[in-house]
Amino acid sequence: MPTCLIDPTPTARPVHAIPAAAFETWRAAQSPAIQAWLETAGFAGSGLHGGETILLPDFAGETIPAGGAAPAGGAAPAGGALYIIGGNEDRGGPWAWAGLSQGLNTGAYYIATKLSSEDAHNAALGFALADYRYDRYLKDRDHNAPSSAPSGSASLVWPEGCDRGAVRGAHGATVLVRDLINTPASDLGPAELATIAHDLAEASQAEYRDVVGVDLIRADFPAIYAVGRGAEESRAPRLIEFTWGRTDAPRVTLVGKGVTFDSGGLNIKSTSGMKLMKKDMGGAAHALGLASMIMAAQLDVRLRVIIAAVENSVSGTAMRPQDVIATRKGISVEIGNTDAEGRVILADALTLASEDQPEIILDFATLTGAARVALGTEIPALFSNDNTLAKAILRAGRRTADPLWQLPLHRPYQKQIKGKIADLRNDTDGPYGGAITAALFLQAFVGEGISWAHMDLMGWNLSSIPGKPEGGEAMAIRAVFSALEDRFVT
Repeated sequence: MPTCLIDPTPTARPVHAIPAAAFETWRAAQSPAIQAWLETAGFAGSGLHGGETILLPDFAGETIPAGGAAPAGGAAPAGGALYIIGGNEDRGGPWAWAGLSQGLNTGAYYIATKLSSEDAHNAALGFALADYRYDRYLKDRDHNAPSSAPSGSASLVWPEGCDRGAVRGAHGATVLVRDLINTPASDLGPAELATIAHDLAEASQAEYRDVVGVDLIRADFPAIYAVGRGAEESRAPRLIEFTWGRTDAPRVTLVGKGVTFDSGGLNIKSTSGMKLMKKDMGGAAHALGLASMIMAAQLDVRLRVIIAAVENSVSGTAMRPQDVIATRKGISVEIGNTDAEGRVILADALTLASEDQPEIILDFATLTGAARVALGTEIPALFSNDNTLAKAILRAGRRTADPLWQLPLHRPYQKQIKGKIADLRNDTDGPYGGAITAALFLQAFVGEGISWAHMDLMGWNLSSIPGKPEGGEAMAIRAVFSALEDRFVT
């Protein structure tokens, strides 16, 4: 729950929020004292980088209209703050409001400008997400936090007209994803990931199970076992699963790649390539985050969550290049590269996901560097066998400022993943189209007639901007949730 959002209080000071395009008109209408204050401060009102905030003095007798939109209750008293709403650089939605807390002093504030319900939602969510800080390992969490982190000392009165439940759901899901990805592998292995999934399931009365270690062989998950068998016993591979909702509701299944650390296996990664590999369970984090939103909103679906959780380790029992492994679907896979392990564990997970013929399967994975080369680190690649589903997700992504970009499932590339001594191979002989060939590999394990979408995402901010601190990041889950709402809420 976002603690920086509070109920109304008489001590709250006003925030006058205006778009950058209206700033000059607003400034010209102010008193000479206010204009001089802005000029002295060098405040340009550009709204760059998630918005701009400036504190306003309490000049006796002055009033400051909110510029282009009347504040609730008429003209607000002087003082408080002026906020230039962001949105530059395609950072709309909540990110347009993420800079609001920067520049505010300790205390409570309220938005004096009348907002639409959509703007009220974005203002609350953006303010709350900007308050995020991962400080689990800091000795003194108040004084040793990075200087770039938000102060956490300013609070915002819940904007009038916003859906508090929707804000809490999106905020809680984002925090869950960020926290999971930011947690070092020393404290988040397959067992710990299973505990978190179990707790989430239990809190919503979902039915939970997991299959661990050699039991994966007995339960016919040979690919998951093959990838994870090189890890020590305390980090044994797992198949994690829970179901929630009416048994006769439309079936929606989420699948997550849960590689809690990826050394690359015997095809070991370089130092730089291995440095961020605690985040290779980001797909599982996203599946759990989206599941939390669905359950919190009581979306009328039969939700199933499946996570393949492994550590890809170097050891004498690790899988080897040129090994041929079995899969739950009966398709044999030739291991060309032990560092292309994510698609191998997802093979068993997608096969299981298909067995009850759900209406939709959605999988999330930090799968390929090729997707990052194509689209950069901020835009997940979307693949789908259903253009209607893909368009719905893309449309929702634009609406929620949670963008994706669709790449093709180009069938002629299938020949590149044809095995030489097995049905399929988990790599190719060339450096091109790696995100597409990985998606084609996954598609081979999706059941006929099932709408499927695959999100290949980074799950990490390389640097900090307002609302998005460096580190683990939730991508596409607000977009996908919105698309599911459009489809299943009548």
